[in-house]
Amino acid sequence: MLKGIVSLVTGGASGLGRATVERIVREGGRALICDLPTSEGAKVAEEIGSNVIFVPTDVSSGPDVENALSECKDKFGRLDVTVNCAGIGIAAKTFNHNKKVSHSLEDFMKVQKVNLGGTFNVIRLSAAVIAENEPDADGQRGVIINTASVAAFDGQIGQAAYAASKGGIVGMTLPIARDLAPMGIRVCTIAPGLFKTPLLMSLPEKVQNFLAKTMPFPQRLGNPDEYAMMVQAIITNPMMNGETIRVDGAIRMQP
Repeated sequence: MLKGIVSLVTGGASGLGRATVERIVREGGRALICDLPTSEGAKVAEEIGSNVIFVPTDVSSGPDVENALSECKDKFGRLDVTVNCAGIGIAAKTFNHNKKVSHSLEDFMKVQKVNLGGTFNVIRLSAAVIAENEPDADGQRGVIINTASVAAFDGQIGQAAYAASKGGIVGMTLPIARDLAPMGIRVCTIAPGLFKTPLLMSLPEKVQNFLAKTMPFPQRLGNPDEYAMMVQAIITNPMMNGETIRVDGAIRMQP
């Protein structure tokens, strides 16, 4: 169903991003993985096969993303779909009364730079490349898909920085979709709940089991391929535009 599409996936070396790359290639597409030089991007690209390349990329760097897009055009000739999965997170209270310590402003701004700024950076530069495509019968030239989080709506204690960054992604989805509509470029955002990402899988099994039980149904952690399934659904459904979709098993995070 994705035969022939060319995609760029940030954070594609692991977790939700890797699952997305694997699904796109499995369905007949090609993918460029953008991830940090310290990631296992080269190894992942080799494992998945010849329809995948890796370009070391800091999503918050304009030159890095421009280089990745240039590599994409050189290797695959075009870009149809961009999926933003790159992101970081920290846990810190706004003010810790016991320790008499305020949240680091530097840490707060770093999360905004990578999660929100990095996502926007990739969107703005990808749009210029996707806009070069010939439109289909609907006038569509391509799709951009972002990753927020249920924390954008249900941020927990200690998640001020992370929730703010993901809330920003939700907030800019519609205006960017409206900005790019005249070019036939759709924009959607996925807000995943608790998934089996490297971060969650690094937690003790007892903690993982506890988190799974907080899910109404299905009562388990999400599989990264279930995120990738939603990516595929957005790509293949022309009416999906300007929307944020929760993929979370009906969870509503508590403080």
